Amino acid sequence: MLSIKEPLGKFELTMAAITLALLVWMVVAPFTLPHGSVEDLSGAIGPIDNSDQIGEMNMFAQGIYYLGDMNCHQIDERSYFLNGNEMPVCARDLGMFVGLPIGFLLCFALPLRPKLSLVILTVLPMGIDGGLQAVTSYESFNLLRFVTGTLGGLAVAFFLVMVAGEMYKDSERPDI
Repeated sequence: MLSIKEPLGKFELTMAAITLALLVWMVVAPFTLPHGSVEDLSGAIGPIDNSDQIGEMNMFAQGIYYLGDMNCHQIDERSYFLNGNEMPVCARDLGMFVGLPIGFLLCFALPLRPKLSLVILTVLPMGIDGGLQAVTSYESFNLLRFVTGTLGGLAVAFFLVMVAGEMYKDSERPDI
């Protein structure tokens, strides 16, 4: 069994803790704001589009909403609402933040070292769903976005563990 003292085990637990903390922050932040005070954060990925709305929030919520604003389109019909407030990220990105800590914890608990084929297999549904939506008239729905995002988050965690495993040359773990 893997010991916490091994470098890869420490990496997995640290990454699981960080990504879980971000997920909790995303879920809690809308509840720290007045009911229904955050609506239609729609914008572009990259620039900060909603500084007027975010600037009026408490400091706790501001941090995660600015992170969401920079990294997500935040289209309201593609997002979930908590406490009547749009979440800091869309349904697919929320799924990714759910999948990340699960993926790190799976790799720690089993223990396994993912192979590239597993990474591709778990990211493929998100690529198909998001890709079709981007280049055709196909319109996905939030539950599917969330599920494919969760698989995408698993893929990112598996990929990072795969890379870390190569760096640490952790040969005691079975490849899957």
